[in-house]
Amino acid sequence: MRKHLKSWESIKMKSKMTLNEFKNKHFGARGTKSREELENGYENFKLGTLLHQARLEKGMTQAELAKKVGTTKSYISKIENNIKEVRLSTLQKIVELGLGGHLDLSIKL
Repeated sequence: MRKHLKSWESIKMKSKMTLNEFKNKHFGARGTKSREELENGYENFKLGTLLHQARLEKGMTQAELAKKVGTTKSYISKIENNIKEVRLSTLQKIVELGLGGHLDLSIKL
């Protein structure tokens, strides 16, 4: 039984790959169209998730946040659920006026 378990562990270890290896295998290298679509989609997803978490931490509903910002609950929902991309000026209003935070951007080359 131990021998069987040991061989199973060695097979599992050989079949593991990093996230970048997985993305390269299934979506191509950075710079290819499908890979860039994947990466851009992830950034939008991450932004929506961050806004959702921040709103919940403030104990606000989507409707309350929308009212503070001057938009609709539907629009806030679409941003949080990665259905709609948000403009930078709107993002700044959501973070600063709606959530009382500060938007901090950076550019990495």
